[in-house]
Amino acid sequence: MDPNSGKKHLINRLSPEQLQERLNNEKFKRTTVSFYRYVIIDHPSEMRDKLFYYWNKLQCYGRIYISKEGINAQMSVPDHFWQDFKTHLHAIPEFRDIPFKIAVEDDGKSFLKLQIKLRNQIVADGLQADEYDVTNVGKHLSAQEWNDALNDGAVVVDMRNHYESEIGRFEDALLPEAETFKEELPEVVEKLKGKEDEKILLYCTGGVRCEKTSAYLKHHGFSDVNQLLGGIIDYSRQVESENLENKFIGKNFVFDNRLGERISNDVISHCHQCGAPCDTHTNCTNKSCNLLFIQCDDCKTKYHGCCSDDCKTYTLASDEEKTELEQRLVFKRGKRFHKRNQSA
Repeated sequence: MDPNSGKKHLINRLSPEQLQERLNNEKFKRTTVSFYRYVIIDHPSEMRDKLFYYWNKLQCYGRIYISKEGINAQMSVPDHFWQDFKTHLHAIPEFRDIPFKIAVEDDGKSFLKLQIKLRNQIVADGLQADEYDVTNVGKHLSAQEWNDALNDGAVVVDMRNHYESEIGRFEDALLPEAETFKEELPEVVEKLKGKEDEKILLYCTGGVRCEKTSAYLKHHGFSDVNQLLGGIIDYSRQVESENLENKFIGKNFVFDNRLGERISNDVISHCHQCGAPCDTHTNCTNKSCNLLFIQCDDCKTKYHGCCSDDCKTYTLASDEEKTELEQRLVFKRGKRFHKRNQSA
């Protein structure tokens, strides 16, 4: 079937419950992989349909963003289709030899379905075209080069959001308080004022945010900008394969159903409800809230997976009681817990 001849086949139509059951019944293993590339895509919609059509046949799941400036993907691929997936993707001129970052901890349950979405940008930054030149980016450092630069006292900046760095980070990194990449860029420039001639190290999950950040910093006069090749995901792989010192402490937050993969045994964060050492993110069981927060096992039991007494009350209520509660309760509706808050 031509991917353009049946648009109805290019979207998922199963319920969350059906998707979970389908995943649970699989008898094969999957590999979770992420990749990105800044490249001109003349017809993003056609590219989206082409990829969906083929990847759907391979039973690939994941969340992929495509725009005229490139692709940003986090996926799980059945192991028995891995070579087919790789060969097909690398055969597309825009994605030839695109590097992959393989998940550190992977149980194959990272995604429930295949989503390929069109976006104006593959990472939303709110920048105008004259505020950066994505072809003028920082130097990519291997894990060994990164460690050497850290040992030499370079300035290191975490380019992830606050809820990501809360559970894992490089020691002594500057940690922006922003909740979005768009807010983070000007905050980082402000934090680095006076350091324009110093060696700057940028890191993020897989490298895509650092790519644009490095171009943005160079546009603002920073002369020695460097970024971690492949992000934290590939840093961990290099550390293990080359027997290097691991300078990342804690967990790496990931944007799939796992919500994190352990890089070191250190637990550097705390349950947002009781304060016990914990680095397990969860979403509030109350779907009307869906707050992302850190919750230990004891509080998970005590609050029935909810972030507050209000959400627990609502979750356990009858349908009639829920209707009444909705009139007086205000839920967070997906907003992430901020570490400056005192409670969830």
